[in-house]
Amino acid sequence: MAKTATQGKRKITINPVTRVEGHGKVTLHLDDAGHIEQARFHIIEFRGFERFVQGRFYWEAPTIVQRLCGICPVSHHLAASKAMDVIVGADKITPTAEKMRRLMHYGQTFQSHAMHFYHLCSPDLLFGFDAPVEKRNVIAVIEAAPETATHAVLMRKYGQEIIKATCGKKVHGTGSIPGGMNKNLSIEERDVFLKDIDTMLEWSVEALNLCKKITLEKKDFLLAFGAFDSNHVGIVREDGCLDLYDGKLRAKAADGAIIFDQVAPADYLDYIAEEVRPWSYMKFPFIRSLGKEKGWYRVGPLARINICDYIDTPIAEKERQEFMALGGGKPINASMAYHWARMIELVHSAEKIKELLNDSDLQGDKLVTSGKRRNRGVAWIEAPRGTLFHHYEVNDRDQITLANLIVSTTNNNEAMNRVVQVVAKQYLEGKEITEGLLNHIEVGIRAYDPCLSCATHALGQMRLHVQLVGADGAVLDEKYRG
Repeated sequence: MAKTATQGKRKITINPVTRVEGHGKVTLHLDDAGHIEQARFHIIEFRGFERFVQGRFYWEAPTIVQRLCGICPVSHHLAASKAMDVIVGADKITPTAEKMRRLMHYGQTFQSHAMHFYHLCSPDLLFGFDAPVEKRNVIAVIEAAPETATHAVLMRKYGQEIIKATCGKKVHGTGSIPGGMNKNLSIEERDVFLKDIDTMLEWSVEALNLCKKITLEKKDFLLAFGAFDSNHVGIVREDGCLDLYDGKLRAKAADGAIIFDQVAPADYLDYIAEEVRPWSYMKFPFIRSLGKEKGWYRVGPLARINICDYIDTPIAEKERQEFMALGGGKPINASMAYHWARMIELVHSAEKIKELLNDSDLQGDKLVTSGKRRNRGVAWIEAPRGTLFHHYEVNDRDQITLANLIVSTTNNNEAMNRVVQVVAKQYLEGKEITEGLLNHIEVGIRAYDPCLSCATHALGQMRLHVQLVGADGAVLDEKYRG
């Protein structure tokens, strides 16, 4: 935490934001009376994947773009593969290929949600936002609840082993290819996972019950903390069911009204636009019909539970109904409700994994298909953190000429900035600033489980500010670009 003062005003910097994937910082500008004048969440990393995939062969994309991140590479691997399915004319991949991809995806979602809840956010929920720094970490969780911590490690391991079995490696695998998959699941591999899936489902329900218990015990505080109305965006099946692998785009307003529905991937630019602001490398998407001011939205577990009509696995659907009762059937706009929604998806993922493991299609030998070659491919998938868009254009020499990625955390960019502003005004205005109070802002950001490494892209030329500073600290010269 850094503070600077000028003429009675103060600037407070939280750098880095902790217990998130990637690097970001928060700046708060306070006036003489201690009121918040400006609060921003800055992304200070840069990734140039949209540029340097240009010129590469289209079939390389699923392997290249997942290098964006070591936390959610499966999401990029599958989103790029689905876009390349369009390029090679594979309008419908084989049942074995699709179910192998789904198993890979639910394995990733399972381990990612477990990791976030237990390793990243549980210290705040279990010990309190104002707990000493040395206690707000996973080591303290292990000391306080060793059995629960063991479950967390084994759940993450289970999901990672599913990724390895379907993708070839736990991180940056090669299993999914344009038009399908390069392997199936053997009987031996299946039986290893079947042996433990009931235990994984049981532990998932325990995690959900723990999260629900904490939330309901502190309902008045947690559901008001960093709460604000927003639109919600995600993909659903044609019948409105939650589907993390495939579907059409739906948007709901804060009051539950449908803004648009059943939008196909190829048409996304007619509905979603992106804005660039000078103080962040992360873009700001918005719904075109509503404009920049009113069109921003949230994605991820909370948005997905809010926009879907039902979930097609029994335990998760029962829990969804209880969750939605909090809002009387209308969308829930509390940032801290993300954790509860995420645990519903954890249970759903375990249920889906069990369902898929018992499907004999996973042992099929028809893995790849193709059709009429195209030059444009757009696809999306519901990554653990929210809707992930991949758009590619390819020339007649099979080289990528354009790539546009709107990743989950980018979709949540404005919402995360809003939670910083709301929490700062709720808890910091007019008070003596302490580390514990500043952690409140980080708690709000962590609710979105941001993956900042994935989200740092830029349009056009990067801004640059270079200063030459003398030994006495005086600025001798400075240059700007952009």
